[in-house]
Amino acid sequence: MSDILTTTLQAEAIKPKIGARVLNSKEELLSGAISADIRKLLEQRGVLVFPQISFTDAEQIAFTKTLGTFAPERAGGDEVISPITIDEKVAGATAEYLKGSLFWHIDGTRNDVPILASLLSCKKPSPKGTGNTGFSNTYAAWDDLPDDRKAKIEHLRVLHAPWATLFYHDPEPSLAKLQNYLAIGEKELPLVWAHQSGRKSLVIGNTAHSVIGKAPGESAAILVGLREWATQEQFTYSHEWTEGDMVIWDNTGTMHRAEWYDPASGRLMHRTKLEGEEPFE
Repeated sequence: MSDILTTTLQAEAIKPKIGARVLNSKEELLSGAISADIRKLLEQRGVLVFPQISFTDAEQIAFTKTLGTFAPERAGGDEVISPITIDEKVAGATAEYLKGSLFWHIDGTRNDVPILASLLSCKKPSPKGTGNTGFSNTYAAWDDLPDDRKAKIEHLRVLHAPWATLFYHDPEPSLAKLQNYLAIGEKELPLVWAHQSGRKSLVIGNTAHSVIGKAPGESAAILVGLREWATQEQFTYSHEWTEGDMVIWDNTGTMHRAEWYDPASGRLMHRTKLEGEEPFE
């Protein structure tokens, strides 16, 4: 009688409140046998690192599909890898928009249902000391807020606008550039996302323009204060890339940002995404 072999998830925590390294082989990951466990760990830890797994583009797409529904970059788009860089020679006009990724944000805040997660593979890192990707666990940040502060913000709503991100990297844009960003649209969202799981997370970042019903100064103080709280050391992890690394983050409860690097450094990531499964409200 032959033995039945089962694959188990092999992982270790990176920090107490965020991050885990997954140590399974490429073959085990691609088999799909531990995909449900990976999904659970992702929701618990916010960020999963797969050190030097060195997926090919085809393997990254296949692995993405084991975790959920592959999300194309655009409506009706193909199931392809997206190159991520702010080098205009590589990314063209997209590089300008991606400069907003250098500041804390959540993807898809103008959509009813944001993407569930992103998978980013390192094809070429920037020089050491630059180009890390930072992550902030907004589940943990909410959980640790004092109760009186939770009570003050729990039912607030926020206008999220991609055009607001422009002013982070171009404080005096031309009207034409601003109008291009305005055309992307905006959306009113809850400041605190009550998830179907019963957990809650903060919906903040550089698209958060203003708190509905608050004076500009008070609104800014709320949003900046929460960003400062959520990006404290205990809630954050900065990943220093090595070629072949892959990282997945839970976009529903994690902010992220690319840390500064020289656009001419050649830093290049390949991204796939998982379709969202839960609306903001």
